[in-house]
Amino acid sequence: MEHPEHPLITIDPEIMSGKPTITETRLTVEHLLEDLAGGLSPDELLEAYPRLTREGLEAALAYAADLVRADAERHLEHAAP
Repeated sequence: MEHPEHPLITIDPEIMSGKPTITETRLTVEHLLEDLAGGLSPDELLEAYPRLTREGLEAALAYAADLVRADAERHLEHAAP
């Protein structure tokens, strides 16, 4: 199923063990982030994965940013006196 706030992200227990993927690919958000953290540029990723689009890569980054933001908000809620 597509993520409601991120239509280019799919979460399906039958695909990549339910990890978030770029829709219509088997590329996980996690894998793309690891490649970027490892030093690959966005253009290198697009060249390495022909089914990946710039929009898909941007969707992965937006999805990851939303997860980090939500996690930070949860921590702040629990830390508040």
